[in-house]
Amino acid sequence: MKRLLTFFITILIPLSLGMANGVAIVDASKAIYLRLDSTIVNVLVVGQISKTITTQYFTNKDSAVVVKYGFPLSEQASAIQLRWRIGTQWYVASVAGTKQDTTLPGSSGSVSPDLVSYLGKTPLYFSIPQPIQTDSTLAVELTYVEFLPYAFGTVSYIYPSDYHLIQSGVIGVQRFDFELTSQRSIDSIRVASHHTVTTQINYGDSARVQIVLHELAGTENYTLRYSLSLNQLGLFAYSSKLPAALVPDSLGNGFLTFIAEPDPGSTTATISKVFTLIIDRSGSMSGTKMDQAKEAATFIVQNLNEGDKFNLIDFDDVITSFRPFHVSFTPQSRDSALLYISALYARNNTSISGAFATAVPQFVYANDSTANIIIFLTDGQPTADITDIPQLVQYIDTLITASERKIFLFSFGIGSDANQQLLTLISLHNNGLAEFLGNDELYSRITDFYLTIRNPVLLDSHISFTPPIVTQVFPDSLPNLYKGKQMIVAGRYSNAQSVQITLSGTAFGHAVSYNYDVPLCDSSISDYQFLPKVWAKRKIESLLIHYYALISGSEEALTIKNQIVSLSQAYGIITEFTSFTSSATEVRNDRNSKNLYPKNFELLGNYPNPFNPSTTIQLRVNTNFSGLLDIRIYNILGQIVRILHLQIRGSGIYNVVWDGLNNNGVSLSSGIYFYGIEMQNTVLIGKMTLVK
Repeated sequence: MKRLLTFFITILIPLSLGMANGVAIVDASKAIYLRLDSTIVNVLVVGQISKTITTQYFTNKDSAVVVKYGFPLSEQASAIQLRWRIGTQWYVASVAGTKQDTTLPGSSGSVSPDLVSYLGKTPLYFSIPQPIQTDSTLAVELTYVEFLPYAFGTVSYIYPSDYHLIQSGVIGVQRFDFELTSQRSIDSIRVASHHTVTTQINYGDSARVQIVLHELAGTENYTLRYSLSLNQLGLFAYSSKLPAALVPDSLGNGFLTFIAEPDPGSTTATISKVFTLIIDRSGSMSGTKMDQAKEAATFIVQNLNEGDKFNLIDFDDVITSFRPFHVSFTPQSRDSALLYISALYARNNTSISGAFATAVPQFVYANDSTANIIIFLTDGQPTADITDIPQLVQYIDTLITASERKIFLFSFGIGSDANQQLLTLISLHNNGLAEFLGNDELYSRITDFYLTIRNPVLLDSHISFTPPIVTQVFPDSLPNLYKGKQMIVAGRYSNAQSVQITLSGTAFGHAVSYNYDVPLCDSSISDYQFLPKVWAKRKIESLLIHYYALISGSEEALTIKNQIVSLSQAYGIITEFTSFTSSATEVRNDRNSKNLYPKNFELLGNYPNPFNPSTTIQLRVNTNFSGLLDIRIYNILGQIVRILHLQIRGSGIYNVVWDGLNNNGVSLSSGIYFYGIEMQNTVLIGKMTLVK
């Protein structure tokens, strides 16, 4: 299954994946890489939407080499920009309408197992076109957006910075800056890893965490968690209207994103449920996966409510049923079911179609006033009876339609080989969702799931706008919404005015509707420049769901694929069909580069210049931008020698002093130095001379 298909599901499911430092690969078979000297990670979060800019600085101490950059991109993130710098020259990668080249440099066809393990299942690759000369520095900067995992008010951000598989020695500087703003009150924020925290501040509506490490090995992941007030549930909207010249289409130059978590109110009453647990015991489930499935089934059976009915179906190429039909949950039926589960073991082939052919007709005695639920635990690899994925999806859909019962199908993929396409489609088609479990996530994820299905907020969700001025709304098929979960929706508009957003649906038979009044912004908001990317990301995710429901290579599938490629190139969102390329690359000569927003930001230079022993760097800000800036100082070889920090809080003139020292407090020699300031995808560069 391709990585982006699961984005639709992860609106609801808290996945603990993040990003990591990249690798400058010289020889993948011999595990030869450029040395990582420093890494800078800047994370800007609005609500639960993050934009991360991660920069690595590599040094080549050997003869000139050509390298390939590899980055362990997670399934939940979308890369939006890649830049690299050699000396003082920045280059910006363009987006090609072709899949990325996954071949790696090396003297043989093999790849180091440690490199494979580090880069993971969905790495991003980019070939640096220029050779890296001896004693020179390569900087690579990757920017990506991500919807952060959320459950019951708690948001997680994980940056896997454990670099020991690639480099056992120390990294000169490791810097991690995390800035959060939220319309909901931030109850708490904490670093869950063991890193020494340099700064941690919580203002209630914004927060900041900073970690700065010197001369230490990368041995632990950065892990942050913050909690948002559960007394402030509702709909939180972000909108911005860009100049028409900056929008690559004619769908409207206003961009709206909202995050909805309605207060469920009276819809949380205890609901009578009819459960069927379908447990895969085929040979591919042997070992850890079978253990996980049995533990999951045990937890669910132990936590059913009085008044619930349930049954168990287990299958390989033989289908077995715990009872012929659903039985009432009692201590006696519970204990019998637990004994039944404990005796399960993995064996032959996988007949998923046979399992559903047995399970679905058993709902004949249920009705639509109960919550009719199938929980499917499997690795999702059909090997018997119907094995073609589109045919199998259609077969299961037909069975459920013929039952004339509304059934909610929840699929749990066990292990890394789960067929995400199959499980995602059968769940989406049948009022449910799919979740994929790692080896150490079982108890928490099943617990969260059980709490979720006991408290529906919106099922059969749909949305409307009054007046109907918001269009191109994605996802186009809204997910079900449960207590403690969120819905992230993006749309477009042309006319900026107040609009009423109505979310409506049912909660297991009860009609539910929520109304929210939202003013749409009529100007460009600098802090919300990520909104066009979010909209494009949402639309691409929806298109991918439709694409994988079609026959591969069909005319309709190719049409959707072409739409995805066009969106990817227009909005700079990398998908599985596109890649970063150095061809037709925009080259920025930093000493002569012009600001993309010259009216908003201006570098006023430094004074005195030449200087000894210190100089003041001055910047004018003419916008409501706020945040922490890094001023990076380079020597004539392009090596970073000092990083200064400047806090911006709105418009004004800001000064920062450089004392001529490097990051270790050592006085630098006379010579030419450059300083770079990045603001909103714009790099401003100045030149100065130290004279002693």
